[in-house]
Amino acid sequence: MANWAGNIRFRAAELVRPRSVARVQRIVASNDRLRVLGSGHSFSPIADTRGVLVSLADLPAMVEVDAGRAQVRVAGGLRYRDVVVLLDEAGFALANLASLPHIGIAGAVATGTHGSGVDNPGLDAAVAAIELVTADGDLVEIRRGDPRFPGSVVSLGCLGVVVSLTLDLVPRFAMRQYVYERMPLAMVLANVDDVLGRAYSVSLFTTWRSDAVDQVWVKEMIGSDPTPAPGDWLGARLADRKLHVIDGADPASCTPQLGEPGPWYDRLPHFRLDGAPSFGDELQSEYLLPLERAAEALRAVATVADVVAAPLLVAEVRSVAADEQWLSPAHGRDTVALHFTWVSELGRVLPAVGALEAVLMPLGARPHWGKVFLAPPEVVATGYERLADFRAIAGELDPRGKFRNEFVDRYLFGA
Repeated sequence: MANWAGNIRFRAAELVRPRSVARVQRIVASNDRLRVLGSGHSFSPIADTRGVLVSLADLPAMVEVDAGRAQVRVAGGLRYRDVVVLLDEAGFALANLASLPHIGIAGAVATGTHGSGVDNPGLDAAVAAIELVTADGDLVEIRRGDPRFPGSVVSLGCLGVVVSLTLDLVPRFAMRQYVYERMPLAMVLANVDDVLGRAYSVSLFTTWRSDAVDQVWVKEMIGSDPTPAPGDWLGARLADRKLHVIDGADPASCTPQLGEPGPWYDRLPHFRLDGAPSFGDELQSEYLLPLERAAEALRAVATVADVVAAPLLVAEVRSVAADEQWLSPAHGRDTVALHFTWVSELGRVLPAVGALEAVLMPLGARPHWGKVFLAPPEVVATGYERLADFRAIAGELDPRGKFRNEFVDRYLFGA
């Protein structure tokens, strides 16, 4: 068994696919070690275990919309693509989505995954409640307002098996997306706040092989009569054709561009619900830093651009609003996220990762939990001042460490 990228080979003794929550409870109660496998889109060994690996993909595909509360309760095994059209048909939307709609909802929020937008926090911010099976097989609900809640959503799978989540909804909305090409890096650095705040969601893509950002993807909410996008912006030109984020790749799998209006779920992600998710044969790293240091962080990357560019397919720059989850990489601070999509050769990638961390960790970078990184636990821990509080919750819900593995032992529990 392997993850989506093929860089992690799971060592589990057994993979089980329960068809009911009651079966999940029995599996948890009768095993000493287990982890949950979501959609497999993590590039770190965060889901690995030497015990039992549990997939929730076969649980009933529950999507229960509560229109009065503007919330939806979804099964723990569902992916975003499984629910977004149903929400839209009911008149609702999620406030934001990640680049890929193919990722599992529970796994995405558990690792602090995010979309983009200076006013948009990570996907975990939409969670109003989680229902999980804890170490003794008990079914426990933790809702917003519970003192344990800020440590329970972004939990890296350490508190139990999440069998359902309740998500906040907003009224459905329409969007358009357009792309600018070749924005000079000097203009980005001089106007980074304006660039990232240009629209509801903005992403910058670059290969770090020139003095320009190759593409800027702008995702706007629109009314009934949107004004045309200007042809020039800070030295960049409006694209007149559909583009893929990776030069030369077929853009057919990407969401519509060229200002074509459409629903939120078909514009917020970079990739279509029915398209192939991203490039596939790749590795990924991501570092999240204080938003006010965005220009400083980009200048720091520029100092190691030669090393970074060699194994790089493309890099992405996004913004994320602060959230309240203790283990979220955007906890307590508005954030700039520097994402790197690499070739699939780890030996070529690790020198670039080391070079990045040498210049970004001193600026307060927090690595994404589900990506490739090298920073030692004592360095990563300095970014999470509520780590001890999280350990206390884990000690309460999983006193014997049933849901832990080598990765979380190392980074969260100092083992």
